[in-house]
Amino acid sequence: MGERTVTSGGEVLRELLAEGVSPWLGGLRRSLLTSGTLTRLVAAGRVRGATTGPGALAAEVSGGTSYAQQLSHLACRSVPLTTAVQALCAYDLRTACDELRPVFTTTQGLDGHVSMDPVGYPGGCAGALADSAVALHRAACRPNALVRLPATDDGLAAAGECLARGIGVHLTGIFSVQRYEQVVEAWFTGLERARDAGLDLSVIPSLAALPVARIDAEADARLRAAGAGPELRGTAALAVARLVYQRYEEGLGSARWRVLAAAGARPQRLMWAVGCGLSGVSGVPYVESFVAWGTVSAMSPATLGAVVERGRLRGDTLTGQDGAARAAVARLERCGVSLAEVAKKLEADGVAHGVSSWRALRGAVASRLGGGAG
Repeated sequence: MGERTVTSGGEVLRELLAEGVSPWLGGLRRSLLTSGTLTRLVAAGRVRGATTGPGALAAEVSGGTSYAQQLSHLACRSVPLTTAVQALCAYDLRTACDELRPVFTTTQGLDGHVSMDPVGYPGGCAGALADSAVALHRAACRPNALVRLPATDDGLAAAGECLARGIGVHLTGIFSVQRYEQVVEAWFTGLERARDAGLDLSVIPSLAALPVARIDAEADARLRAAGAGPELRGTAALAVARLVYQRYEEGLGSARWRVLAAAGARPQRLMWAVGCGLSGVSGVPYVESFVAWGTVSAMSPATLGAVVERGRLRGDTLTGQDGAARAAVARLERCGVSLAEVAKKLEADGVAHGVSSWRALRGAVASRLGGGAG
């Protein structure tokens, strides 16, 4: 499908689905579960999956009341800090999985998943990450639970181990074509190990997520520093996404994939993480501009509401656009912006942010436990 204008207004999410893009909710937290917000979004067909992380939990533990009752019980039992954090995460993951189970059932496992980071620090070694991911998946005890791992060297090794054990993974923090190619290699290898172990490949899902707004934010900052005009701003992420989508299609056309598909495997889907929470950045243009078959658009609650109100699509914006993408990359490089350097910085920033988010969550839980969590 080529680009076109679709004036769909509140129907934009249905238009997304018609284009093969599944809308997911990013930044899931306890209040969205207890208030019935997720239930209503699922019932209305506006959300087909969800993902969360320690940052969203930390903010609500420290500043809200949604976790108060569970924290009070944990404090009364003198539960150790790490165990308490695990309990909070596992409860949210199980509850969200149950809310999305109807979607998981009706789509035969294509959608209806919930992803969450394993409890710990993303800077940990591969073995520790894999063990923590396995523990979270076991605690969730739901077929539609995914573990979310950073697409670092250690994260990829941990993802391969999880896939080999039949655990679905959501790899995030992909900022370059080169890193995406490594993600695909880890995915193929993990599925091959699972196949050799006699596991059912059809129930081992995988997502590969690009935080697209962060790519643009970093590239645009470098353009401004170089004194470049505004015409190239907001072009970096789309160029990367188009090149990544080309690699995605090439992977699904490979002999290696055909063998796995014959064994029951499903494609690893690309996710555009558009609800990035960057100050002053609207996620709506990213939902509108990152559209291609077999992908996922993960939106914050605010972005989801804004898309419903004023979103407009232009059809498929990624397929067959690799030539335009390479031209955009060349223009950026002529202005002194190296997308390889952008990706390197963003990956390091992502690991540091993950570490600080887990520390914030542990600190918030420790404070509430110490104060009786009341």
